[in-house]
Amino acid sequence: MKIRRADERGYADHGWLRSYHTFSFANYHDPKHMGFRALRVINEDRVAGGHGFGAHPHRDMEIISYVLEGEMEHKDNMGNGEVMRPGDVQRMSAGTGVVHSEFNHSKENGLHFLQIWIEPKALGIKPSYEQKAFPAAGRQNQWRLVASQQGREGSVSLNQDVNLYAGSFDAGDSVKTPATRYAWLHVVKGAVEVNGEQLSTGDAAAFEPGDAISVTGQDTSEVLLFDLA
Repeated sequence: MKIRRADERGYADHGWLRSYHTFSFANYHDPKHMGFRALRVINEDRVAGGHGFGAHPHRDMEIISYVLEGEMEHKDNMGNGEVMRPGDVQRMSAGTGVVHSEFNHSKENGLHFLQIWIEPKALGIKPSYEQKAFPAAGRQNQWRLVASQQGREGSVSLNQDVNLYAGSFDAGDSVKTPATRYAWLHVVKGAVEVNGEQLSTGDAAAFEPGDAISVTGQDTSEVLLFDLA
């Protein structure tokens, strides 16, 4: 298990936007942290009320948004317009090219979300969009599949061989972790014990195929687990 501590991440403060970068992104570059397998970006963003990212392009990337607090308004040139709330998972396959915007839906309250980029299995596909809600009860004290290549078990579908699980744990909760290949575990909030090590908000850990992964809640916590080819 290789641990990536929250305070080791890149950081950018633009006033209206404060962002932590788990992997190299924009002006933050660290050749030791360019991604993990197909996982390329995990940005933890906090956006002030009334602000956001204006229309901008993407191509050939699987982009997942995961809202932690507040509401995020999405619009794109495919005609989609949605508001995301905590528990929602949005997937946008940029493919041959898409233009979208993301704004804090509130003028007063802050927006806190994760943006995740996954390199696609195939380039040049037709762009597409999907958004689904995953109620807290379905993630409590268990791993809930929220994204997968075939959209299994009601998850959003990905153009890559990746399984993304979300779990919420209370102190003392311990559940069996799904069998993984390469794995990346990211603590969204709270604190958990992973293989005897304490990981807190923003901390992450990488695992090789076959590594045992034991997760026990230390307080109210939320965790993402990526299973990667």
